[in-house]
Amino acid sequence: MKMRIAQVCPTYYPHIGGVETHVKEISERLARKNFDVDVLTTDPFKKLPKEEIINNIMVKRFRSWAPNEAYYFSRELRKCLMKNSDSYDVVHAHSYHAFPALYAAQAKNRNKLVFTLHYLGRGQTFFRNLLHIPYRFIAQKMFKLSDKVICVSNYEKNLVTKNFRLKGERILIIPNGVNQDELSNYMWTPSPSRPRITYSGRLERYQKNLDKLIQSFKILVREYHVDAELVIIGNGTYEKGMKRLIERLGLQRRVTLKRWLLRRQYLEELASSSAFVMPSEHECYCISAAEAIVLGVPTIVANSTALSEFVESGLAFGIDIPITPEKIAGAVRKVLITPEISRTRSSRGRILSWDNVADRLERLYSEVLSSYESIGVP
Repeated sequence: MKMRIAQVCPTYYPHIGGVETHVKEISERLARKNFDVDVLTTDPFKKLPKEEIINNIMVKRFRSWAPNEAYYFSRELRKCLMKNSDSYDVVHAHSYHAFPALYAAQAKNRNKLVFTLHYLGRGQTFFRNLLHIPYRFIAQKMFKLSDKVICVSNYEKNLVTKNFRLKGERILIIPNGVNQDELSNYMWTPSPSRPRITYSGRLERYQKNLDKLIQSFKILVREYHVDAELVIIGNGTYEKGMKRLIERLGLQRRVTLKRWLLRRQYLEELASSSAFVMPSEHECYCISAAEAIVLGVPTIVANSTALSEFVESGLAFGIDIPITPEKIAGAVRKVLITPEISRTRSSRGRILSWDNVADRLERLYSEVLSSYESIGVP
């Protein structure tokens, strides 16, 4: 009999983001392993089908309220989980920072519950940081009822252990992966014209430091006289503010926003970049940086949180925090002159493939199902 798995997440493909990519990649591989996988998610914009099959995955979307693309309150999703949770062998909830994972915990019945946090330890704005204080008390239920808690980096595990006083044996580290077969079709071939720097991710001012990245290009071009361009790929709440900043700094011919790209187009863009930059100071992993590293693209990251693990492994060039436009400009200039300083070691064996991740999850699901009782919070 097939094992029935529900993946519960705030949003899913075609939405773009780290959690969305994670859930899509593991779900499709588990389906190929003969698991029966449903994705239960939300659609705050009411633009996508309520139900559709994508690559053998049944995707069920529920209406939600997501102010500033956060929280994802959904009475419909909660009702569905309360009614149907025990029809699944394992409910795998994703993202501490949104309510669908809490609904999965509240609905737990005979099913096992696995919880992948994608935990940043903070909100993306001052107001969201304030909300984290009362939310931590509510979130205890997610930890209490989870049979296993998954972190995607050592940094995240240390943060969770400290903030929630969880015992180490309840936590498992399974990093995010990359699609090795797909990436092997591309190789780093920087554009022969002027250097092009790429950023890919959510367009968030405070979390991602995109304002400082854009400001760094004024320094790079006008003070260091580097004839370079910046391509920003993604979407999010800072899009309009970012466009205003680009115009105010007179960088319209230097900075380009590409909101949506097909996967093939994205990888071609990334592989032909002179360097990839992720200036965020708060990441529990970073799939886009991992993909750039595997492609051989010189990669620059903030030497902070989980991104420090890329720097410590010799896979990326680190910018010390606090991040400033001057530091970003200086790092980009250095890497353009000497690209090898950003990749002193091969990524082989240091970054998992999504196949590796799916294999580990398969073993984990079997393990929790073979256990007769959940492990409680001390």
